[in-house]
Amino acid sequence: MRQLFLRPGAEELTYEIRGIVKKARQVEALGYAMTWENIGDPIQKSNHVPDWMKEIIADLLKEDKTYGYADSKGVLETRKFLANLNNERGGTQISAEDILFFNGLGDAIAKLYQFLIPTARIIGPSPAYSTHSSAEAAHANAAPITYKLDPDNQWLPDMEDLYLKVRYNPSIVGILIINPDNPTGMVYPKEVLEGFVKIAEEFNLLLITDEIYQNITYNGITAVPLADVIGKRPAISLKGISKEFPWPGARCGWMEFYNRESSKEFSKLCQTLENAKMIEVCSTILPQLAIPKIMKHPAYFKYREEANDQIGKRSDWMREILGDIPGIKFNPTQGAFYNTIVFEEGVLKEGQSLPIQDEKLQSLLNSWLEEKGMPLDKRFVYNLLAAEQICVVPISSFCSDLRGFRVTLLEENEEVFKNTFRRLGKAIREYLRS
Repeated sequence: MRQLFLRPGAEELTYEIRGIVKKARQVEALGYAMTWENIGDPIQKSNHVPDWMKEIIADLLKEDKTYGYADSKGVLETRKFLANLNNERGGTQISAEDILFFNGLGDAIAKLYQFLIPTARIIGPSPAYSTHSSAEAAHANAAPITYKLDPDNQWLPDMEDLYLKVRYNPSIVGILIINPDNPTGMVYPKEVLEGFVKIAEEFNLLLITDEIYQNITYNGITAVPLADVIGKRPAISLKGISKEFPWPGARCGWMEFYNRESSKEFSKLCQTLENAKMIEVCSTILPQLAIPKIMKHPAYFKYREEANDQIGKRSDWMREILGDIPGIKFNPTQGAFYNTIVFEEGVLKEGQSLPIQDEKLQSLLNSWLEEKGMPLDKRFVYNLLAAEQICVVPISSFCSDLRGFRVTLLEENEEVFKNTFRRLGKAIREYLRS
């Protein structure tokens, strides 16, 4: 080309959650059926959208207003509804003007980091949800800065690690919290959230929380919204409907700005994000119109309660099947619908493998394993893909030094779910013995 045109940091944008699909499609091309455990798409796992929910959406499609523009910030009635949901809890209060809609949280996350100066860093958890870590790294043209989540302490954050990194790195301007967490399925107790706030107050930091799984908790656990504990600190909450309704194809998410006038810099950031949305005109209107109608429907609470109970059962089944396997660290999940399983240090080795009878499959696997510098958990994931046709995601792809993999708890058919994880457990044992 005439000159370089790709901005520094662009190569940091990676998404192994979908990237591994390319490998899985190669296996499918050989005539094998694939078990997809790589992505949190309830629809892909045959989750049924309730008929009453579909009727609401169908009725909206009959109204002319559904086909027009929304306000740039989003449908006013919906923003008032969401602000009221927050305010009913009695924590930090917001108005409809503090809510800004995007075409999915991926869009919101990209915009958020896009307008930060490259030297302004947001420290996030590790393992990290790759949409956050990749976008943050791309904006800074540097590796993500992370604090540790501890698999030996139920995946709770290492607050000393976070504190020291914030204290000795003045480029850090904000802390990212994902609660309930993706990829670990942990839900943070209130005192842990208060610990984040305490650090933010000491170093005058912005708090950002991804709460898209806020209403997906189970087995006696509930998630505390950040707004309940932040007081006067500036903060942004990221929320959406893709997992909760579930309606991932709607691409509908929003930001909630808390205490936007408490900091001149934060106020400017909020205004910049709103200006950027005005340039786009608006986000898609149909799902915005549907949100209050669906969430106020008399069947909604029971629907979400029953769906959460089912995920909780699957979490218990997974613990029964995988919880006692030697060589791995297993933590039962509390929220969202993922589990991260970590291998004990030293159990993974270069020469390990799973038996494969099909020479074409073996040849395919051999070609994948030619990748230089491949993390050992990725070698396991590729072996699992070829030998068992189960598609999971290596934890090394979640900005982590740990070695393991993420699975989902979305399969609704009990027999299929248990069979998948029995096969997975057998493969783990066999691989570690090889």
